[in-house]
Amino acid sequence: MGQNPFCYTKACELMGKGVETGLFQSFRELILIPIRASGSAPRSSPCLLRSLHASFVSHSSSPTRPQGHLIRLLHDSHQVVDKLQSGGKSKRAAWRTELPRAGLGVGVIEKMKDEKRNDVAWQGKCSGTVYIGGNESEGHFSVINEACSMFAHTNPLHLDVFQSVVRFEAEVVAMTAALLGSQEKGSGGQICGNMTSGGTESILLAVKSSRDYMKTKKGITKPEMIIPESAHSAYDKAAQYFNIKLWRVPVNKEFQADVKAIRQRINRNTILIVGSAPGFPHGIIDPIEDLGELATSFGICLHVDLCLGGFVLPFARKLGYPIPPFNFTVKGVTSISVDVHKYGLAPKGTSVVLYKNHDIRKHQFVAVTEWSGGLYVSPTIAGSRPGGLIAGAWAAMMSLGEEGYLENTKKIMEVSKRLQKGFEGGRYCSDFESNSLFMYRIEEIPELFIIGRPDMTIVAFGSNVVDIFEVNDIMSSKGWHLNALQRPNSIHMCLTLQHVPIVEEFLRDLVESVKTVEENPGPISGGLAPVYGAAGKMPDRGMIQELLVNYMDGTC
Repeated sequence: MGQNPFCYTKACELMGKGVETGLFQSFRELILIPIRASGSAPRSSPCLLRSLHASFVSHSSSPTRPQGHLIRLLHDSHQVVDKLQSGGKSKRAAWRTELPRAGLGVGVIEKMKDEKRNDVAWQGKCSGTVYIGGNESEGHFSVINEACSMFAHTNPLHLDVFQSVVRFEAEVVAMTAALLGSQEKGSGGQICGNMTSGGTESILLAVKSSRDYMKTKKGITKPEMIIPESAHSAYDKAAQYFNIKLWRVPVNKEFQADVKAIRQRINRNTILIVGSAPGFPHGIIDPIEDLGELATSFGICLHVDLCLGGFVLPFARKLGYPIPPFNFTVKGVTSISVDVHKYGLAPKGTSVVLYKNHDIRKHQFVAVTEWSGGLYVSPTIAGSRPGGLIAGAWAAMMSLGEEGYLENTKKIMEVSKRLQKGFEGGRYCSDFESNSLFMYRIEEIPELFIIGRPDMTIVAFGSNVVDIFEVNDIMSSKGWHLNALQRPNSIHMCLTLQHVPIVEEFLRDLVESVKTVEENPGPISGGLAPVYGAAGKMPDRGMIQELLVNYMDGTC
């Protein structure tokens, strides 16, 4: 076989046996004409409206709804398609499709600088995205840039050659594990793990390892996992990749994982339940102790997503913040994912996956004995890995130390509390999908309310007065890049060191944006509010999924 059979072996083991791909339903195949090999943007199918009409009629929860409402939904759905398609053609038309005849040599650096000038002004204006403070050529940036450059040629796959990088990875994993309880008595003393390319790969590996561990332990061949709807989309990806049935359950009235609802879904095929500390949408920590008790009582795995909180919560606790238990000292926690490239301030593409013991982690590895290329074993999804990023992560952690992380955590937690400072002490309840959800009003912006009780550095807010997505569009016009959420409709800001000096500017722009929407309701030209609004109304979520897939196919 001309291709590397190891790759096929790894793919088969990751996915499991009996994976069924299936076919798209016929009406969905008509929504968008497949994107051409040339990479052109997708074009609407002539049958689009007819297909959408059939979908709405067959999937509508209220078959007696007025025809006018159906027409509006059809119009909104067409808007979604048009909006997702817009802009793609003009940008891609100028992109290179062939090698230059003569190489640019060192001149390529100037070319790259020219292209970089087309990036938007991200300093302090983006939710999350860039976690290191200051300018990308100064301070901590310069430290990790030099570290990455120094080890750019290395690859830990060749552990006998690049022993320095192998050591760096082991120490990054050990130092991260120590932050999450590995040195404490309740951890069991066997915490182990590996570095990965990011939070998604860390979660994928934890799910894959849990699946195979539970197959060995309990003989489960039709695995299922249960996650709260606030859990990261990486679990959906894992379920598709590894042939696992996924149950997504609603959160409770505090926007936390609903332990009772999760318990009701557990059956003999359940391999894994999930908690987040905190969850990406609202910055709220799930009841990890309760989930741990549940996992222990049923003899199943519990993964805790600490991709955001891993380098904040340990230090926030030391600073005196009331942080509930979240790490390996909680009985029942079997794996944890934590991103070093977020609040660990490491270069992008660095994360860590940790396991309670080696028996579980061994199921992460893929070993090949029958390849003509020799004996082969690989710890993560990637074979070759960039040693420069591992070196950059080690440099980040060593340069900051515990004192540096404490100082940074103090700054961003104070910024988060400043953003929440205007909340009134009194609660009020808002009915959403038949649940009473606790929310707080913002004293300085009474039209808005905070979603739940943020535990860390993410603050999500919505409104019963103005269209929150229109507010987001106005904020975008002012240069801010926030995250739009659903269930309920809201937006959030993930605070980083970039926001420490400009939180007052953010609040000022938010006040002005709310006022603008209140005085002039309705979408602005080029805004995305109609897209989010229409997507929320479309009853066939499979159709939304296909629209997203076709959009992605036209942009990469």
